[in-house]
Amino acid sequence: MTRVFITGTAGFIGYHLANLLLDEGIVVHGLDGMTDYYDVSLKQRRHQMLMQKPGFVATEAMLEDQTAVDAAIDACAPDIIVHLAAQAGVRYSLENPRAYIDANIVGTFNIMEAAKRHAVRHLLMASTSSVYGANTEMPYAETMKADSPMTIYAATKKATEAMGHAHAHLWNLPTTMFRFFTVYGPWGRPDMAYFKFVEAILAGRPIDIYNHGEMYRDFTYVGDLVRGIRLLMDAAPVRPLTPEDIAPGDSLSPVAPYRIVNIGNSEKVRLLDFVAAIEDALERPAIRNMMEMQKGDVPATWADARLLETLTGYRPQTSVRDGIAQFVRWYRSYYQV
Repeated sequence: MTRVFITGTAGFIGYHLANLLLDEGIVVHGLDGMTDYYDVSLKQRRHQMLMQKPGFVATEAMLEDQTAVDAAIDACAPDIIVHLAAQAGVRYSLENPRAYIDANIVGTFNIMEAAKRHAVRHLLMASTSSVYGANTEMPYAETMKADSPMTIYAATKKATEAMGHAHAHLWNLPTTMFRFFTVYGPWGRPDMAYFKFVEAILAGRPIDIYNHGEMYRDFTYVGDLVRGIRLLMDAAPVRPLTPEDIAPGDSLSPVAPYRIVNIGNSEKVRLLDFVAAIEDALERPAIRNMMEMQKGDVPATWADARLLETLTGYRPQTSVRDGIAQFVRWYRSYYQV
């Protein structure tokens, strides 16, 4: 029976991935630090729901606590590790950058070392579309340079990509990095804009819309995202014999069993259209407070997700309207509003 160790199982994406795997009968050992970056009761509720399913075990520990991380991974003896836990949030990295160094760099190193020790058949680690930084050519392809991060958050994620490549090369450890694009959906993170928008509109408060709404994002529904991760688990990269063995458009390293994969909807949605979808789902208008661009933000993201489709035969396709409707249904039920 396949054993998968997932970091961040009390988090938004980790919860959904663990749920999907448990429904398949896969044994899942989760790890989460339960930090108070956002409402801990939401994290506890996610873990409680996972605990109700057979095959789930959880450890509460911080990523940077090497002793605790090693003990949890040793107890699981995993076949696959999916590293999703991180200090998230672009804007919070302006206030508390050290948290990103500790969790994202030191913590990720601890996970990679444990993966090496257990010689897992596949290590998958979360990166972000934020690593594309100041790039203006779109859609973003995995083979583009990503050397201009605009926040410490993005810089730490770029660092973990480089660390992952080095580990894959040195220890022949099959490693896939996936870059997420603005993930949303039920059981989401309260610090995300769509969550704040729904909360404020229902309370009759204004919502802050940056860059006067001239922002574009490739919104990815969480169900689509975790389906993509699940399929990538079975697509471990293999070190090519020669550079000529790498297919056009593939981000496979010429010197390591290492690959970067975008997971996004491949659709650039205007922020104002996203707000309109929320208004329609709530059946009430927003009070719009138009703001200037915020420091560290980028005006647009847009994924080229053809590599994901080539590797797995799958492409995310949930529309923003359908995805937001699902989120609003969950929000009203969970908060009873």
